[in-house]
Amino acid sequence: MPTSEALVFDIKRFAVHDGDGLRTTVFFKGCPLRCKWCQNPEGLEPVRQPVYLAKQCIHCKRCMKKAKEGQLVWKYDHPIIQHDHPGNFDAIVETCPACAIRYDSQTYTVDKLLKKIREDEVFFRHDGGVTFSGGEPLLQGRFLYEILKACKKEGIHTGIESSMYGNPELVRAIAPYLDRIFCDIKILDPELHEKATGKNNRLILDNIRWLLESPQHRDKVIIRTPLIPGYSGTKENIGAIAQWISGIYPDVHYELLNYNPLAPAKYEMTGKTYPLGDYKPFTKAEMEAFKQTARQNGIKNLVEE
Repeated sequence: MPTSEALVFDIKRFAVHDGDGLRTTVFFKGCPLRCKWCQNPEGLEPVRQPVYLAKQCIHCKRCMKKAKEGQLVWKYDHPIIQHDHPGNFDAIVETCPACAIRYDSQTYTVDKLLKKIREDEVFFRHDGGVTFSGGEPLLQGRFLYEILKACKKEGIHTGIESSMYGNPELVRAIAPYLDRIFCDIKILDPELHEKATGKNNRLILDNIRWLLESPQHRDKVIIRTPLIPGYSGTKENIGAIAQWISGIYPDVHYELLNYNPLAPAKYEMTGKTYPLGDYKPFTKAEMEAFKQTARQNGIKNLVEE
């Protein structure tokens, strides 16, 4: 993809959990990790794909008449998209009167995206700004660098939500243009991390270490751990992460994110199957126990909801 363009699968306005103040959150498409609990399965693949919205379908079968051989299968009274078809799905998307089949993302240039961000500029005056998320924003790194520079030139507060699985040179290049940096440390143990996400965490930890060791950047950083039952949501994991990050920077900010049970509903739309069980969020008492574990292992600045 040209560096002047990026694939964006969502732009969320008035976000309150993605940084300081009211935010506009831009979700870049594509992620190198395959976390078993992924909250945004529509953002995993770095290519534009069609998605099916069952609740909007009127079962008119116009899509079947326009489909090329091998693109759709009609089963259980609705179309099933064959995502591995090599051709484009333009004819199907354009013919659907209910927009039940649509593309999962749009292509943006820097100028086009900046114009979209500017629409919310009035809200940025009250400590808000723009946050780039995903997927993994570092995967479209050159574009990310360019849009961050453009935002800073206009005085817009900038943030990022990232796994930090990316080129260290890119992390160093974008850091000066960021006002808030959210980094995930999901699991500290490298073998368990690879089993849960498909990738070793060495690159992630190296990038986070650099940020926490940099006096000009470390106070912008908030380390997050999404608490997933059976994976990251254990006292052993939280204690190990807390010791590691506080050992690098004693004043590090750390946030524990409770499990979100709403993600499975997105998987049907993308034709994927949610790989985890029917888990529930941790109770208030369980969350407090996790927080206490973090404090006991060196965390002085625990971010509270």
